[in-house]
Parts: sequence; C-alpha cells; structure tokens
Amino acid sequence: MFSLFQDVDKKMMAKLALLHVVIIIISNALVSIPVEILGVKLTWAAFTFPLVILATDLTVRLLGKGIARATIAAAYPFAILGSIAVVLAEGAPSSVAYRIGFASATAYLIGTMLDVYVFQYVRERFTKQWWAAPALSMVAANFIDSYTFFSVAFYQSANEYMAANWSEIAFSQSWLKILVGFVVFLPAYGVLLNYLKKRLGNTDQG
Repeated sequence: MFSLFQDVDKKMMAKLALLHVVIIIISNALVSIPVEILGVKLTWAAFTFPLVILATDLTVRLLGKGIARATIAAAYPFAILGSIAVVLAEGAPSSVAYRIGFASATAYLIGTMLDVYVFQYVRERFTKQWWAAPALSMVAANFIDSYTFFSVAFYQSANEYMAANWSEIAFSQSWLKILVGFVVFLPAYGVLLNYLKKRLGNTDQG
C-alpha cells in the first residue's frame, strides 16, 4: 500500500485528500435525513457525494491515476473517523456510528477506485470524446457506491425505516446522483477541465 505514495506530489495529495474527506463528512451528515421527491425515496447526500467523483475524475485527468489512488488511500482512514464523528454528533449510538462510518468509507474506497479504473480505461480508448470517460465512470462508481453504502449501513439495522427501504433508496439515489452528475457535474467537469488545462499548460484533447 505504501508504494501508492511514492513519486507523487505530497502537498497536492494532502489538499485533494482533505477535499474528499470534507465532502464525505458533509454527505454523512445528510445521508441520515430521508426525503421523498415525487414519491421517490432518497437522502440529501445524493446531491453532495457526486462532488467526490468529479474531484477524482479531474485528478486522474490532470495529475494521473497514481496520485488519484494515493489521494483515495490517504483519505480513507480520515473518512472513517470523520464519518463516525458526524454520526455520533447527531446523537446516534456508538454501534450505529461505527457501522455507518465503516459503510461510508468502504463505499467511498470501492466507488472511487472503480471510478479511477473505468475513467482511465475509457479515456485511453476514446481520446477525442472528453465526456466519455467521466460519464461512464460516474455511472459505474455511483451505482457501486450507493449499493455498498446502504447495504453495509442499513441491512437489518435498528433503523426500521432504512432497514425496510435501503434497497429502494440505493436504487433511487443511484439514478438521482447520475442525473445530477449529467446535468450539473459533467458540464462543470468540462468547464473546470478547460480552465485547469490552461492554468497547468496542458493542451492535449483527451
């Protein structure tokens, strides 16, 4: 695992890891707040977690998959601790907090690592379509992230509502995150990519 941190910009990695952890903590504060929109069961975290995927894709695109993986590995233990702290602060029992914290960080780890792999795989094969890699990696990562989190956090849990509805919420939340991603974050990715390429002097098209 420590080989992940070799030959990467440690300061840049630390800044990116901090960004990831902040987004995860905010998402965990919102994930326990259910909401129904047009009869669809969701949580408010559906609107915040896609930012992690956006940040990961930009990292892979501009700095390489090595620093992206190092960032994810560095953020993982802090994601667990931050998630547990947020849930405890909301008044949940420690057993619930530990379960949600582990579920959140594990979903983050699996989802973002998959995102890095799919993004790089697609980008190497569709170099002229800037949107192909972030679009396909976003779909894969969001489905895996949602189902991993809700199954680990709420399957047969003490929260009767979430225990009964976790699969429906995971399915709905996956599609909402993908919709938000396509409508908001994919265009934002394109704008930020062009801006950062100019700042970094990177002019290739892929």
